[in-house]
Amino acid sequence: MSGVKKEFVQLLANYGHIGFTFAAAIMIGLAGGIYLDQKVFDGRTAPWFTFIGLAFGIAAAYKSLLEVLWRNKDKDEKKDQDK
Repeated sequence: MSGVKKEFVQLLANYGHIGFTFAAAIMIGLAGGIYLDQKVFDGRTAPWFTFIGLAFGIAAAYKSLLEVLWRNKDKDEKKDQDK
């Protein structure tokens, strides 16, 4: 595989990972909130735990996004120093 194609595949995998983890974190947080509202508290707290779960999911998604960006920034800085 040529260098350009290899780099393209790595970038594609990296950005695909970002999108998947972003969506998965939000869905897991939302599902957890809905579960708490409907099953644990029998709907008495609806929609509060749904909103809280959604907020935690969004926060986790952005945390994951920032971790990936920081990791890539460190890799880019290391590449620049090696040149």
